[in-house]
Amino acid sequence: MKLTIVVPVLNEATTLAARLAALAPFRERGAELLVVDGGSEDNTLSLASVHADRALEAPRGRASQLNAGACAAQGEVLLFLHADTQLPANADALMANCIDSGHHWGRFDVRIEGHHPLLPLVALLMNLRSRHTGIATGDQAMFVRRDTFQVLGGFAPLPLMEDIDLSRRLKRIGPPTCLNQRVTTSGRRWDQQGFWRTVALMWRLRAAFWRGVDAHTLARRYGYHPRAGAAVAVLAKAPVAGLAKTRLIPLLGAAGAARAQRVFALQTLATVRAASIGPLTLWCAPDDTHRFFRALSSRHGVPAVPQAEGDLGHRMANTMHSHFERATGMPLIIVGTDCPVLSAHHLQQAADALQSHDAVLIPAEDGGYVLIGLRRPVPEVFERVDWSTPQVLQQTLDRLREAGASYRVLPTLWDVDEPADWLRWETTRRLRPR
Repeated sequence: MKLTIVVPVLNEATTLAARLAALAPFRERGAELLVVDGGSEDNTLSLASVHADRALEAPRGRASQLNAGACAAQGEVLLFLHADTQLPANADALMANCIDSGHHWGRFDVRIEGHHPLLPLVALLMNLRSRHTGIATGDQAMFVRRDTFQVLGGFAPLPLMEDIDLSRRLKRIGPPTCLNQRVTTSGRRWDQQGFWRTVALMWRLRAAFWRGVDAHTLARRYGYHPRAGAAVAVLAKAPVAGLAKTRLIPLLGAAGAARAQRVFALQTLATVRAASIGPLTLWCAPDDTHRFFRALSSRHGVPAVPQAEGDLGHRMANTMHSHFERATGMPLIIVGTDCPVLSAHHLQQAADALQSHDAVLIPAEDGGYVLIGLRRPVPEVFERVDWSTPQVLQQTLDRLREAGASYRVLPTLWDVDEPADWLRWETTRRLRPR
């Protein structure tokens, strides 16, 4: 069993070297160690580069960072480990036995190291609650088969409670293995913020989340200020042979082109989740009844709705109106699935731009665009545009100026539409670091 340990960090320079050095025995036994930095302002990233197999960067937020690490992982099993949590010496063997016995996921019991005399009681209650509910928290060092994690679509783009949400979805596949051996986590939040205050806050947050209060609302209510957010609408075609990615058929064949469409759709959804900027909706063509869309909805928890009929402009306009009718105060980003080089960072840049502009676009090299974001409804951008021509971007900018809308244009990317694009993508994948 190949194990990948994913450690999200943010401004951990004072203790990180010692924490990562403690993981050296696992690396000596073959484990891969990935550290994912969320924009530290100290030398956390440089320290991680010395003590880990790879040091990555991702948009700030635990869900975003963990998803980025999972995407880069080479191991069959993923262990999500907080930077202030220490593993038992034989943790890798314990997890291997669990996975080899047929379990998909699990977690450890936890011990909290701190000054307050009641911290052992808190840890005991956490462990008992976890065994009773089948819900694990990040402090308990969750581990999961990578293929299972991918099927579920990874961590949801939530500013908090991402571990609870993933546990809920994992329980549909099977119960967790609750290992008696303990990880040791720091009790600094109880020491720094006050024991009873921290306990009360955690229980209020958890209770509200179980009642269905949105995690983004909870984050704002309790003083957590995530980066700029936006809803994301992914427009995707069903991977039907002969109907999907038709311009790639001369190179890949009808079935191969359909498989490419499926892969691009899955990668786009993973990228959106990694960005963690807001709620995601999958807009499906020709409708949402294809088994691929049904699987995404049931396994990944992604809302899937049918696209409107008509040309691309009409379909995007319908998506825009539908969103702003439901969420007037949240910007919207519309993206297709044809741009595999689109990253979580690009999506975060677009969300940031919508804080001060009415619209944002990422141009495509062919004269169109791979992404459009709107802070408010601007229906003019989808009117009088010659779709699928090199004039799309320029005409869209003309419509924005006519509507008096401010906009920002981000650096250009490229789509995969033609056989030459596919060959370019193949070359890009081979050159990416492993």
